[in-house]
Amino acid sequence: MYKAIKDRIIIRLDESEERILRLPDLHKIRNIGQVVQVGAKVDSVKIGDKVIFHPYDEISLPEKNLVVVREKSLLAT
Repeated sequence: MYKAIKDRIIIRLDESEERILRLPDLHKIRNIGQVVQVGAKVDSVKIGDKVIFHPYDEISLPEKNLVVVREKSLLAT
């Protein structure tokens, strides 16, 4: 398992939640998930919280459905 550091948050994407981005090339993005790890400097969320994050600020991890975002990329809990 991965360990989040500093202001990073590891999120497991929610497979049932999809948002559609309305651009010329319509494609589906997933930006909702559950927090599985938080870095030491993260104050706004805890493990288990459901969050919405900015869809283009994530970095995918090799394990399926895991992404890393910075705390400032969170939009809502």
